[in-house]
Amino acid sequence: MSTPTADVVVTGLGATTPLGGDVASTWEALLAGRSGVSRITDDWAKDFSAQLVARLSTEPADVLDRVRIRRLDRSQQVAVIAAEEAWRDAAGADSGVAPERIAVVFGTGIGGAVTLLDQDDILEAKGPKRVSPFTIPMLMPNGPAAAVGLAVGAKAGVHAPVSACASGAEAIRWGLDLLRLGRADMVVVGGTEACVHPLPMAGFSAMRAMSTRNDEPQRASRPFDKGRDGFVLGEGAAALVLERADAAKARGARIHARLAGAGGTADGYDLVAPHPEGEGAGRAIAAAIRDAGLTPADIGHVNAHATSTPIGDTAEASAIHDAIGDHTLVTATKSQTGHLLGAAGALESVFSILALREQIVPATANLDDPDDNAAVQALDIVRREPRKATFSAALNDSFGFGGHNMALVFTTA
Repeated sequence: MSTPTADVVVTGLGATTPLGGDVASTWEALLAGRSGVSRITDDWAKDFSAQLVARLSTEPADVLDRVRIRRLDRSQQVAVIAAEEAWRDAAGADSGVAPERIAVVFGTGIGGAVTLLDQDDILEAKGPKRVSPFTIPMLMPNGPAAAVGLAVGAKAGVHAPVSACASGAEAIRWGLDLLRLGRADMVVVGGTEACVHPLPMAGFSAMRAMSTRNDEPQRASRPFDKGRDGFVLGEGAAALVLERADAAKARGARIHARLAGAGGTADGYDLVAPHPEGEGAGRAIAAAIRDAGLTPADIGHVNAHATSTPIGDTAEASAIHDAIGDHTLVTATKSQTGHLLGAAGALESVFSILALREQIVPATANLDDPDDNAAVQALDIVRREPRKATFSAALNDSFGFGGHNMALVFTTA
């Protein structure tokens, strides 16, 4: 049995995103400055004020067999693709870990919305007998976690945190806790989202949360920039395999990084708006650093949540500045991937690990004119091109509607 102080490491990484169908292609595209954002050409979008989306670069049907495509919602399909890549990367099938000691924690913000809405259309048009018998398992928010659990043979537990855009990061924190408490020996964690559909798009548009820079798709997502006007909806998934360090080393596993600490708080402020000074976000960041046994001075890089919304970016900048200071190198990768909602924290954790491993910080795209906010001006936000640096700890933060705040600290193994 492990103890709450047990070292936990990352031995597997997986992803399918608007930038690439796996981790390697996604990372290469990110460093090259490519964008996954495009304008929607579907007829249903022609009257929408926001017509931008970051779609998958690789269709699930090109990876999964037809049976799984038919029985899994799109959010479940991409979760399985990312998790199976991470599982292979960790050599999970050859690890010798018993299924009864393997767990899954996979989060989503919205889950099977596309299935729900499409099957409702079928119900209205063709009647109840034409509704798919797989509708319920495809639309339930624990569906992605369940599908991943079946894919890797997990029997220690399958869990599905649903905390809006903090879901992927919260899943990683749950995995850390399971290992520290000795409730599992290997945990597949991550987040997923795939809800490009008229209703979610209309709902976000009605909130004025999405960018309407329709004529410049690749320049639309502009974290920390004066010209930002909202996020771009993305789809995809990312996964990590976590193990205790002693067990991973004993089996000769490749270790990408150490998951050193995690912190979570709630704003207690508003259902959708963040605290304007990032008070709850700052507490989550500080808690993660303490949990890692580090000080703010140790954090060399932050992959910011930075969705490109007017209020959210400045609140987060204040939280980072107050909790860490102005020495750390900050990047906002949603400028290229769009906002993957429940998958965001998992994907940006993968980016944080790769930045740490390769000692390079990706640039924030489209940051032409930084906001006048004092914290934004004080932070060292990497832009124009990636920056080589030497650092031993990186932090990823994620925030979600409902006032959810999560922060994760990764260190060199």
